[in-house]
Amino acid sequence: MTETRAPAGLRTSGRRLWQAVVSSYELAEHERALLIEACRTLDLLDRLDTEVRRDGPVIQTPQGLRAHPAAVEARQQRLTYGRLLAALRLPDDDTGDQPASSGRPQRRGGARGFYSLPGGAS
Repeated sequence: MTETRAPAGLRTSGRRLWQAVVSSYELAEHERALLIEACRTLDLLDRLDTEVRRDGPVIQTPQGLRAHPAAVEARQQRLTYGRLLAALRLPDDDTGDQPASSGRPQRRGGARGFYSLPGGAS
């Protein structure tokens, strides 16, 4: 059995996600790396949310009102978090089925499709 203890440095949300996944699934080393990054991203989202709640979603700058930088970063981190979870390809439930939302298995390829060498060489 593999180690299920959460990596050092994770906060509450990250540890909770870690335990939920490793207690339910056996992960390969590359999947563990993806999960660690997802946990760290979730912890970062918590910290960014704390800043936005403290200061509000809009802040006053010398150039006028602007979106809080933490809110802008949180939007990017949510995208990253979703992509990390999707890359893990965890089943939807205890049946082991792949996520039903797509209706088809995940395609293996680059984020923008498959890449090939210039000039048609494979």
